[in-house]
Amino acid sequence: MDYFRKVLGAPQDVQTNSGADTVERLCERVSSSTLLDDRRDAVRALKALSKKFRLEVGTQAMDILLNVLEHDRTDAEIIGYALDTFYHIMSNEPTDEDDVSNVYGHDLGGQFTEIFIKHAENVSLLLSFLEEYDFHVRWPTVKLLTVLLTNRQKELQEIILVVPMGVSRLMDLLSDSREIIRNDALLLLNQLTKGHANIQKIVAFENAFERIIDIIRDEGATDGGIVVEDCLLLLQNLLRNNASNQNFFKEGSYIQKLKPFFQIHDEPHSKQIGWSAQKVTNMHLLLQLVRTLVSPNNPQNQTVACQKVMNQCGLLQDLCSILMASGVPADVLTETINTVSEVIRGSQMNQEYFASVLAPSTPPRPAIVVLLMSMVNEKQPFVLRCAVLYCFQSFLYKNEVGQSQIIQTLLPTAADANSITAGQLLCGGLFSADPLSNWFASVALLHAIVENPTQKEQLLRVQLATSLGSPPVSLLQQCCNMLSQGGKLQTRIGLLMILCGWLSDCPIAVSHFLNNTANVPYLISQVSSSEGDEHEAIVQGLCAFLLGICMLYNDDTSEAFSKTALKQIMQNRIGLESFTDKLSQVAQNESYTRAAKKPHLYHKHPSEIVFDYEFTRLFKSLENEVLKAVSGSGSNINGRKSGPSTEQQYKNLLKEQEDQVLLLRQRIEELQSHAISADKSIVELQRQVQQLKDQNALLKAQKGSLSPASSISSDEVDSLKREVESLRLQLHNSHIFSNTVSDENKENDPDGASVLNVTIARLQSELAHKDEEVLSLRSELDRVNEVLKQKTSEQTAASSSVSNAEVELKLQQTEEKLKLITDERNHLQERLTKSNEENLKLANTIRKLEDEKVDAVNEKENLKEEMDTLKKEQDDLLVLLADQDVKIDKYKTKLKELGQEVEDDDDDDDELGEDNEEDLDAD
Repeated sequence: MDYFRKVLGAPQDVQTNSGADTVERLCERVSSSTLLDDRRDAVRALKALSKKFRLEVGTQAMDILLNVLEHDRTDAEIIGYALDTFYHIMSNEPTDEDDVSNVYGHDLGGQFTEIFIKHAENVSLLLSFLEEYDFHVRWPTVKLLTVLLTNRQKELQEIILVVPMGVSRLMDLLSDSREIIRNDALLLLNQLTKGHANIQKIVAFENAFERIIDIIRDEGATDGGIVVEDCLLLLQNLLRNNASNQNFFKEGSYIQKLKPFFQIHDEPHSKQIGWSAQKVTNMHLLLQLVRTLVSPNNPQNQTVACQKVMNQCGLLQDLCSILMASGVPADVLTETINTVSEVIRGSQMNQEYFASVLAPSTPPRPAIVVLLMSMVNEKQPFVLRCAVLYCFQSFLYKNEVGQSQIIQTLLPTAADANSITAGQLLCGGLFSADPLSNWFASVALLHAIVENPTQKEQLLRVQLATSLGSPPVSLLQQCCNMLSQGGKLQTRIGLLMILCGWLSDCPIAVSHFLNNTANVPYLISQVSSSEGDEHEAIVQGLCAFLLGICMLYNDDTSEAFSKTALKQIMQNRIGLESFTDKLSQVAQNESYTRAAKKPHLYHKHPSEIVFDYEFTRLFKSLENEVLKAVSGSGSNINGRKSGPSTEQQYKNLLKEQEDQVLLLRQRIEELQSHAISADKSIVELQRQVQQLKDQNALLKAQKGSLSPASSISSDEVDSLKREVESLRLQLHNSHIFSNTVSDENKENDPDGASVLNVTIARLQSELAHKDEEVLSLRSELDRVNEVLKQKTSEQTAASSSVSNAEVELKLQQTEEKLKLITDERNHLQERLTKSNEENLKLANTIRKLEDEKVDAVNEKENLKEEMDTLKKEQDDLLVLLADQDVKIDKYKTKLKELGQEVEDDDDDDDELGEDNEEDLDAD
C-alpha cells in the first residue's frame, strides 16, 4: 500500500479508504496529470486494483483508459497497463480476490464487453495494437481480444470481419517467434472461427492450414503437448460443415501432410510406458479431423474425393495398421474403427482394400473377422462393439460384392472346419444368451441383405444344426422359433428387424415364412394384445409391420395365408384402426427418431439401443404401402416396388441439384473475394495519391516560409500537385472504364453470341432439310424420265402421245416445285450469310472491347509506375528543403557570432542573412 500512498499523495490510513474512492482518485490523476510518468503510475495502480474492484474500475475508468489507448500509444508501458486493466475487468474467470460475481452475477465481464464493443472503433483500435511488436503491447492485446470473443462471440466476429485487414493481423500472430504469443493466438483464432463460415474461409485463405500443420509438426505431432491440441481444434473449426475449406484442404494436398502423424512406432518400451493422456487426446482429435473430411453429412462428391485421396496417399493403410496394432488404448481404438468406417463407407476401392487387410495373428485372419469377434463378445466395451458394427455396416454399404462374400460364409459349401468365418460369428451372436449380441448380429445380417434380393434368396439356403441327431433347421425358421419363445426386448426387436428386411421385396422369403403355420398366429396375437409398456408397444408395432410386409409381397403360393385370407384375418382379429395405431407407434417413438438421423451409433449405454438406421429407412419407405395393402387400396407388387425407386430417383436428382448449387455458390464467393481484393488495391492506390497530394500541399506551405533562394522549385511543386490530381482522376476513370468493359462483355458476349448461334443452327437445319427435298425431287425426275423411255418403246404412237402429255404435265409440276424450293433455299442461304456477317461483327466488337480492357489495365500499371516516380521526386525535394534549412541555421549562427540580432520571423531572417553575406564578403 505504500505504492498507492506515493501515487495518490494519500495519508497513512489509505487502507481505510473504500475501493470506489481509491479508484476515483486514480481516475482523476490519469485525467488531470500532464506528466506521462504520473499517468503511467496511476494506470499501473488501476491495474492492480482491477482484479478486486472490477465493478468500480469498469464503471469509472473505462472511458479514461480508452483515452489513454488513443493518445499515449507511443509509450508501450502505459498501453500495456491499460490493456491488462481491461482484461481483468472483462474476464469472468474466478480469482481469490474477486467476489463480485457473487453480488453482481456471473456475467459482469460480458456486460462490460457489451459496453466496450458498442463502438466498433474500440475493436479497430485493439487490432491496430497487434502491429506493435513490443511484447508488453501485443500479448495483452491478444488476451483481451480472446476474452471479448469469449464473452460476446457473434457480435465481435461481425465487427472484426469488416475491419480492414483485421483477420490478417490476427493470422500474423502465428508467425510470432515468442511461443506464448503464438499459443495464445491459437486460442484467439479458435474463438474467432467458431460457427462463422466467412471468417473460416478468410482464415483458410491466409495460409492457415500450412502454418497450423507446421506448428503441429514442430511441437511433436501426437506426442506434443496442449499446443497440438489447440491446433487440431482450430483445424476442426475451419473444416467442419465448410465444404469450401474442405475442398481447399484437399486440393492443397494437406491430407497427404497429415499422413506422418498417424504412423505409430511399435517399440517395446512404449508398450510398458503406455500412452499419455495428452497423446490420447491428440490422437482423438486427429482422427476426428479425418472424419470431418469424410463425414456422411458432407456433399457426396466431396466425401468421395477425400476418400480417394486417403487411399492413394496411404492414410487408409496407416489407419488399418493402428486398427491391428497392439498396445493401443481402447478409446483410441474405438475412434480409429469409427474413422476407418467413414473412410470406406460407400467407396468400392476402399472397401476392397479393407476386405484384404489381415490381422497379425497365427494363422492370419481377415480384419473383418477379428472385429466381428469383438462385436459378439459381451466382455468387450460397449462403445467398441458399437464402433465395430458401424464399421461392418460401412463395409457393406452399397457393396454388393461384400454382401455376397458375407452370405457365402454362411452357406454349407463355404464351411471350413479349420477357420472361423464371419457367418459363423454372426450366427453365434444371433443365438447367443446375450441380448446385445443378438441385436448386433441381427443388424449386421440385415445390412448383408439390404436392397439385395439375390442375397435374400441365398440366405434361405442356410441350414443350422440345432442339436445332435436332429434334422437341420433353416435360419429363417430358427429366427421365428426364437421370436416365439419371447426373451429380452433387444433380442425380439433385432429378430423382427432382420425378418422385416429379409421378407421385404422377396416373395419367396414371404412364402417360406407363411409355410410355417405358427408364425402368423403369433404375430396376430402380439398385434391384438393391449397389454404392455412403451417397449412392448414397439414390439407390437414391428409385428404389425411384418404382417403388412407378408401381405404386400404375398404371391398367393400359400393357400392358408393368401393375400385375401391374410387381409380377412387381420380385419377380423385386429381391426384396421387398431392395426394403424400399432404401426404408427413405431415412428412416433423417440428411439426411432434418434436412429433415423445418422447412420453412426451414438449410444452411451446398451439400453439406448433399439432401432437401426437402415431399418428406419425401410420402415419409412413401406409404411404407407403397408397401410394401403391392409385397407384394400394397395397396388400390385410391381407398382409398390416402383414407388420407393422413383422416390429415390427424385432424392438423387435433388442431391445432384444441391451439389451443383453448392459449387456455383463457391464460385460466386471466389469471384466476390477477387472483386473485394481488387477494390481494396484501388482504394489503397487512391489513398496513396491523396497522401502525395497532402504532402505536396505541406511542402508548398513549408516552401513559402523559406528564403527566396528556394523559390526556384515553386512551379515544380504546383506542377507536381496538378500531376497528382490528374493521376488520381485517371486512375478513377480507369477503374470505372474497366468495370464498364467487364459489364459490356457480360452483356454482349454470352447473350448475343448464343442468340446468333441458335439462329445460325436453325437456319442450317432448315437449309439441310430443303437440300434433302431437292435431292428427293431430282431422283423422282430421273425415275419419270426412265418411265417415259419405256413407254416410248412399248406403246403405239397414239397411246404414246397421251402418255407423253401426262408425263410432261407431271414433269412441269415437278420442275415448278423444284424451282420454288430452290428459291427458298437461296433465300435461306442469304439469311445465313447475313447472320454470319453479324456474328463476325459482334466477335470483332468483343475482341476490341477485350483489347481496350487490356490497354486500360496496362495504363493503370503505367500510372502506378509514374506515381512511384513522382513519389521519388518528392523525396528528393524534401532532401533539398532539408539542406536549405541547414544552410539557414548556419547563417543564423554566423550572424549571432558577429553580434547581429536574429529575429524569429523567417522573412527578416532571410533579409538579414543576405545583408550579412555582403558584410562578410566586404570583410
